[in-house]
This record gives sequence, C-alpha cells and structure tokens, in this order.
Amino acid sequence: MNFDIIALDLDGTLLNESHQLTPGTREAVREAAQRGAEIVLCTGRGPAQTIPILEELGLAGTIITHNGAATVDAGTKEVIHQFTIDPDKLKPFVEYCLYHGVHYDVSTAFELYIETITEEAEKMYGYFQATPIWRKPGTELPPDLVKFTLFGSIEAMDAVQRDWESWSADLKWIRSGELFIDVQHPHANKGQALEKLALIRGVEPGRIMAIGNYYNDIGMLTYAGLGIAMDNSPDEVKAAAKAVTLSNEEEGVRKALLDYAW
Repeated sequence: MNFDIIALDLDGTLLNESHQLTPGTREAVREAAQRGAEIVLCTGRGPAQTIPILEELGLAGTIITHNGAATVDAGTKEVIHQFTIDPDKLKPFVEYCLYHGVHYDVSTAFELYIETITEEAEKMYGYFQATPIWRKPGTELPPDLVKFTLFGSIEAMDAVQRDWESWSADLKWIRSGELFIDVQHPHANKGQALEKLALIRGVEPGRIMAIGNYYNDIGMLTYAGLGIAMDNSPDEVKAAAKAVTLSNEEEGVRKALLDYAW
C-alpha cells in the first residue's frame, strides 16, 4: 500500500450524480482499507449524513465533516477537533439572507437548525436525509456553531457570490456546491483538518492520498502527497491537483485507487 491515509470527498466524488455508491467503487475502497489504508471521508455534510456512507462501505473510524470544521469519531460520536464560529460575527450574513430572502441553516457538529423553510429546501433536506431542528426566529444562535449554509438556485448563489466578493468579514465563505455557500471559521477547511488528523496519526503528507471534485476540496488536494481531482471538477480544482481521474459517473475513485494506491 502506497498510502497510510486516503481522504475521500463524498458528493461529486465517491458518490455518483444520484448520490449513490456504486458496487465497483465500494469494493475498491474496501480493498484499500484491507490493504492497510485508513479511509477518511471528508465532506461538507454533517456526521448524521456521513456515517451511513461509512457504514455502507463496511468501515468505521474518523470522519472530517462540515468542510473540515468538525472531525468526529464515527463510532463514539466524539468530536476530535472543531473550528467554532463566534455567533456575533454571523450577524451580517444572517441580515443579508433575511433581507434578500435566501434560505439558510446553522450547524453544530451534530445538529442542524432552521428558522424557516422553502419547498425546495424541504426537498433538499429529505434528499440528504437531514432532519433540521426548528428554532425561534430572532433568538440567540446556538453555541458551538461550525457552519452557516445558504441554499438556493444556481442563479441565487451566483448573485450572493458576486455580492460577497467585495465584503470584508471576519469569517470566510466558500462555494461548496452549485446550490450551496458555506460560511465558517477562517481556518476551517478540509486541508487543515486532514493535517491535524495526520499529526495525530504520525503520518507524513507524502503518505496521504486525497480525492475531491469541488472548491472546498482544494485544501486537502494541495496538502496531500497525491491530490487527485475528478474529471467533473471545475478547472481551478483540477489545476490544484497533481492528477485527474475519471468522473464520478465513471467510478473515478475506483480508477484512482487502482492506478495509484497499490
């Protein structure tokens, strides 16, 4: 085995466009684990939407969630490390969403909170098997927040992105998917979280493979000794990687593992 840790993004990478794990990809990931690599799922999802994928792979262990803001032991549900947000610094983002009618939610490591919902957002939560907790509008935000997420059409998220490009804020935002923008602690990203886990494990970057497909994957692709972008990635993500594999519709993760892992 050429790598001690293999970090895998989920949506657009490990999962196909139907958000399913194909048999060929599942078997290749299992084989990598059997050969001695620690498989670490690194995703923008929360633990509740990530652990079922780990179980479908027949694996257990550590997961990096919320774009690196919370690293969790999937078995014990213990938070190993997290980057929390000062609620006061979220106020301008909340005000923007309320003024422009943009749907948003806030997350701790394990919980997802909403104040309102749209028909489209309700479908989205159902699709990802997420169960939001309702909170009263105007009340104080929960403690230990790790992520503030906007959801809407591509056009709506493009408009938010244009507006926010000129902002000067204490928090960072990143386009984590065509329909999503995440606001987080400035140091929270998959690369930082993967580095902290590698230090705990005593693993050098050269012994790490990372595979991803979107802007929120760039941190881990550049940190890993071998960062691999999916063919369905934007050009900027491909440019940050050391190699490009097939798309998620063509079992690109399986192809990358067969080509490089052993």
